[in-house]
Amino acid sequence: MSSRVSAASSPDDLKYARGVAARVPPSQRPLRPLEWVTLVHVGIFLVWITWGFGGGAEGMRTYLAWWGSLGALITLTALQDREAWREGWMKPLVWLIPLAAFNAYVVLATFNPSFQTLKFDNDIVFVHRGAHAALPSSARPESALQALWMFDAIWISCFNLALLIRQRRALRGLLLLAAGNALALSVFGTIQKFAGAKGPYFGAVETRQPYFFASFIYHNHWGAFTLLMLVVCLGLAWHFGRRYEARNFFHSPAFGSLIAIFFIAATVPLSGSRSSTLLAGLLFTVAFGHWVYRTVRQRRRMRESVAPPLLGAAAAVVLGAAGIWWVARDTILVRSELTRTQVEAMISQGGIGDRVRLYEDTWRMAQAKPFFGWGMASYPHVFTLFNTQPPKVDRLVSFYRDAHSDWLQAFAEHGYVGVALLALCALVPVFHLGPARLRGALTRYLLLGCLLLLVYAWVEFPFGNLAVVLGWWLCFFAALHYARLQDREAPTPTK
Repeated sequence: MSSRVSAASSPDDLKYARGVAARVPPSQRPLRPLEWVTLVHVGIFLVWITWGFGGGAEGMRTYLAWWGSLGALITLTALQDREAWREGWMKPLVWLIPLAAFNAYVVLATFNPSFQTLKFDNDIVFVHRGAHAALPSSARPESALQALWMFDAIWISCFNLALLIRQRRALRGLLLLAAGNALALSVFGTIQKFAGAKGPYFGAVETRQPYFFASFIYHNHWGAFTLLMLVVCLGLAWHFGRRYEARNFFHSPAFGSLIAIFFIAATVPLSGSRSSTLLAGLLFTVAFGHWVYRTVRQRRRMRESVAPPLLGAAAAVVLGAAGIWWVARDTILVRSELTRTQVEAMISQGGIGDRVRLYEDTWRMAQAKPFFGWGMASYPHVFTLFNTQPPKVDRLVSFYRDAHSDWLQAFAEHGYVGVALLALCALVPVFHLGPARLRGALTRYLLLGCLLLLVYAWVEFPFGNLAVVLGWWLCFFAALHYARLQDREAPTPTK
């Protein structure tokens, strides 16, 4: 007796046995070529942007934008897959709606410029001449379009993970690459630090920022990036730790993840980033509390003592903290002394320094155009109109490229309407998928890292670094799609 196979089924979709033809689940099929292209594209993007000064090199940004734009071609290619449409894999296309709306908003603003470029001999001056108040405007349309291009390239590249990848192990492989890349950067930065280099790449690149680290020019940007990579490592450690519970822990990928966590975490205080060090401490407190809760519950269920694992974990934490202190001791002492000096100055002056005035001036800039803002990438050009910082000793006024608060800068540049559209680029995917489906330790750790950076962005500008932006959207879409795949692979309950 022979079985008949539908002509519409491809050989790759079928699993053959004697007299049997069955469809192989997507989680068990080999990765399709387009999946490999997507993973390689995002992986190269991440490695390139992190080793390329975190995307901080102006001359490199155009090349990065072109590379990221290949993601749009990958998306268009994916639309030709009829089987994916039939099986419901194309549902994330709905997530493109807020991105399209945000693009339309920014592009519309470029047709209403508020600054005019004047040239005097060899000098170029930007003069504020106003714009139509009832419409979105842009201070410098060419800068807005360049920034929008870069944002779209990053967003769509990471979005393709949710659109194309069919297997959780593929996402874990990409996250392992991200963690390995962060570990390599951490080791490189540590060696560079101990060698006394005066600039990135052992002084080959000059910088006025003394607290650079690895290939990142600004230490707080490195700190923000490591926070994302730490949640990646924590999520992977939790996943592999549960999977390899029956094996020798020291021969499992979970132990390797913990080693990576130690080396990456040590670079946060070593880089001199005080704010990121505090957030990393908070992250580890949450992770340790999570592990203790699960361990106690499991040991009690098995009627075993909780003392041995807790004592072992406490000893490991103490050893890890001692190791980090040994590595970063000099930097910690220097930054602690600077903190003490700054606190004493704040007490004597009755305030918290120039940062408050910067925030107040930025908020005045935002309130001047509350609904539509001044346009994307307009802050360094417009803020001079609102800057009330007194001149320095050399009588030069401080120039600010960033507001040192991504949220305030977003309101100043995009207004309430633009910020709402930008927020929907993340909120629509979350609510379309359903918050209740965001289960699993790996998913939740990735989203915890994204949330920490959003909180951090109130007092710093982590999203002023392209590597952080790419890392954030990578963690975000990987978390959502991992939960989606986990839900699809769950066995259907039988009645």
